Amino acid sequence: MVTFDGFNELDSFIAAALINRCRKDGLEAFITTPTPVVTSMNGVEVRGQRPMEFVTEAGAVLIGSGVRTRDVVADDRLLSTLALDPSRQLIGSQCSGALVLARLGLLGTMPACTDLISRPFVQACGITVLDAPFHAEGNIATAGGCLASQYLATWVITRTLGPDAARDVIGYVAPVGEGEQTVERAMRAVGTGEIALR
Repeated sequence: MVTFDGFNELDSFIAAALINRCRKDGLEAFITTPTPVVTSMNGVEVRGQRPMEFVTEAGAVLIGSGVRTRDVVADDRLLSTLALDPSRQLIGSQCSGALVLARLGLLGTMPACTDLISRPFVQACGITVLDAPFHAEGNIATAGGCLASQYLATWVITRTLGPDAARDVIGYVAPVGEGEQTVERAMRAVGTGEIALR
């Protein structure tokens, strides 16, 4: 979970926490940072679990968002540490993280999802922005809206461990009394509803 200074806690922590519920099955998320400590948009200091170089080893890389993403995409040195390869990695972005994917040239002609504040900046990169919480094509996915981070996690879990594993995780964290609806909404969002619904 790539996490920059000024990050949004919901984006980084929700996806990482959901994926880490699959540790017993060999899937584990790490907060990956460009400096040893990063500070969130609300002043929460977090020590990175892995350095940025780890992104080249990871099977899945999710780019979080935050209030300084435009500074990130203007920093060629920092972007050069994100040597991502969609032929062998799942790559996703949360909200303004779509700017990073666009700047890296990973979106191509693919439409993207992002948050309302980031929308005009993503569009300025020549990317069509969807009015949707999640969109994926092949090994690349984008999510828009903080709580859509659950969809990124659902996508990663589904693609690596299968839909049943994703259903189990989302069902466990769902609000009491809303498990079935929450699971079905997440699975539909990531395009696996026909597989997931029993």
